[in-house]
Amino acid sequence: MTHVGLVTIARGRREHWELQTAALERSLRRPDERILVTMGDPSLARAARDAGTTAVVETDGEEGSLPLARARNLGAQAALDRGVDVLVFLDVDCLPAPALVGAYEAAARAAATRDCLLSGPVTYLDPPPPGGYDLDRLAELDSPHPARPAPGPDEVQLGGSPDLFWSLSFALTADLWGRIGGFHEGYAGYGGEDTDFGWTARARGVPMAWIGGARAYHQHHPVEDPPRRHLDAILRNGALFHRRWGTWPMRGWLDAFVDEGIAVRTADGGYARREQDPGLPRRTPQT
Repeated sequence: MTHVGLVTIARGRREHWELQTAALERSLRRPDERILVTMGDPSLARAARDAGTTAVVETDGEEGSLPLARARNLGAQAALDRGVDVLVFLDVDCLPAPALVGAYEAAARAAATRDCLLSGPVTYLDPPPPGGYDLDRLAELDSPHPARPAPGPDEVQLGGSPDLFWSLSFALTADLWGRIGGFHEGYAGYGGEDTDFGWTARARGVPMAWIGGARAYHQHHPVEDPPRRHLDAILRNGALFHRRWGTWPMRGWLDAFVDEGIAVRTADGGYARREQDPGLPRRTPQT
């Protein structure tokens, strides 16, 4: 029988964690192991331990440079140490549909998809109503992000660009995790580590598959677009990706930073923070 582990990493967002827990209790197939990796958040770690249903791993983490890649690797190792043979990763902001765990498990066992990196459609929710999200009616809000494949609940779509991989919700077998080698821990802070994982998977012969039954719902929280407060991390991680793969990721954000005057294109075709010239008017990004 398949042994499924669900890994979540978090700093803060305790209310999101608690609502995800409530959603998991409605799962048609619950994970055999649940792992939470906290990044510099002893309060959340203590609350999860007190609940008694989650294995907790703690690591350091400052808000501006969260070790997202290392945290996912730590969570995967903790799950593997507990005998897991299917790993499911779910962002702390994501609410799983009742079928998500079971759909990932079935895809990890099916001949057509067991050797694939599995992703499910994610709906970004509007702000919750006064009474909060109704977990029993999430399907009524289903509207998957248009930038990714979104097969129907009973459908599977094979293939796709590794640029489309995102770490909000994905799964794979323990064997494939070992083949890919986990996330590159040179990435710290926002951006790049998930695209690198997708490219590494492709380089090691692991294609993608989109599992329509593994639907998730991303709880609303304010975001910046482009994420200006993460400028330095995006530039640093983008440069690391370029050194590894010969191209720049996150070009939409990077070009937006250039348009806003807080970054520049360099002579070699890269990107860098703009150093303010005292003789030029100073442009202040919106917050």
